[in-house]
Amino acid sequence: MFEGKALKCGDDVDTDAIIPGKYLVLTRPEELAAHALEGLSPELPGKIREFGILVAGRNFGCGSSREHAPLALKYAGVKCVLAESFARIFFRNAVNLGLPVLECKNVSSRIEEGDGLKVNLREGVIEDLSRGFTLKAKPLPGFLLKILELGGLMAYVETRLGGGI
Repeated sequence: MFEGKALKCGDDVDTDAIIPGKYLVLTRPEELAAHALEGLSPELPGKIREFGILVAGRNFGCGSSREHAPLALKYAGVKCVLAESFARIFFRNAVNLGLPVLECKNVSSRIEEGDGLKVNLREGVIEDLSRGFTLKAKPLPGFLLKILELGGLMAYVETRLGGGI
């Protein structure tokens, strides 16, 4: 269960907007986080932690398949990304890194910037606490939920192998 305020993005937000290429030389996730969404607007990195839940339109995370994009969002304080659709490689990179993602039809047109949200990842239910309605997201398969619950693919593999790689 995640709670936060909606920070909105549009359609076709590519990985260069999520973390501009000039920052790919940075190696620590905290350094990347300082520049998350900077490609959309220079003010956005400072707003992420305050809001917490990213709401986007279609094809979020398109472009190059860099893991830096979901990593930057996670370490910047994004609790969950809700979008009408995701680029498939971004979606899997996010899950593998432990960043919760849900696809939900009309999420970007129904939710307004700053709306208070409660997201039940397991049930795929998004409650807009500010305006009093509920949306149903596309449910995640059980194995993806387990990966997210454990914090990412590496933790999942360690658990499956009995604690050691």
